[in-house]
Amino acid sequence: MKRKLISLCTFCIAATLTWGCGDQNEPEEKFTNLVWSDEFNTDGPVDPERWIFDIGTGAEIGLPGWGNQEQQYYTDRPENIKVEGGMLHITARRESFNGSNFTSAKILTRGLFETTFGRFEASIKLPFGQGIWPAFWLLGNDSNGTVIWPQIGEIDIMEYRGQQPTVIHGSIHGPGYSAGNAVTDSYQLNNARFDTKFHVFAVEWGPDYIDFYVDDELYNTITPADVGSNEWVFNDNTFYIILNIAVGGTFVGPPDDGTPFPQTMLVDYVRVYSE
Repeated sequence: MKRKLISLCTFCIAATLTWGCGDQNEPEEKFTNLVWSDEFNTDGPVDPERWIFDIGTGAEIGLPGWGNQEQQYYTDRPENIKVEGGMLHITARRESFNGSNFTSAKILTRGLFETTFGRFEASIKLPFGQGIWPAFWLLGNDSNGTVIWPQIGEIDIMEYRGQQPTVIHGSIHGPGYSAGNAVTDSYQLNNARFDTKFHVFAVEWGPDYIDFYVDDELYNTITPADVGSNEWVFNDNTFYIILNIAVGGTFVGPPDDGTPFPQTMLVDYVRVYSE
């Protein structure tokens, strides 16, 4: 069993003797076939058979600041990304590097693993601080160069403002509902923070729905009705996985003098399941 199931039946063991409680009150698992994963069990660089890198500031591909006014330079150096102790470490640093004042890392499965529909989940301990912007997300295939964002679609499984360590956000972007007009919702912890322990962030995605979870608690469902008359672009394209920490940008604002560096996002695993 890949994740905890919470039964709605009280005193189920005793009740089984008289009522036959069984599994009828447990939530159905739609996606149970593990089709791709990285458990990060081998120390060193990330697995090149699973991940590629985005390098630079985005200006290299005509998107300075990666289209979001971000301030980091992405590298593949071990100072910014490595596997150690059974976990992926992505680290944002305040340093002068190739004309930028910050460095970080971003990895993608583009061209190596892309799929349509399933359960995508990762166990992550987040960083914190003003201007820190980590994310676990999916982007539609853009390899032919003719279909561009937001037409390709984007599913933000988890993104987070480092200055708000109790709240994460789950969103979708498509034509007519992108950037500041994304279809989105948030999940807030009570008396806890996302930078103090690991949490499992997930989506379950089918042809006409995307369910968002934190620690297997469903907190939002998005359907074609939620995009109104706009096109639902999540049933006819393959999507790939992205993990990164941005520094600064429109979503979080710039870091300030009180932002502690370095900041590291720890990832215990990433897994993808199909039906």
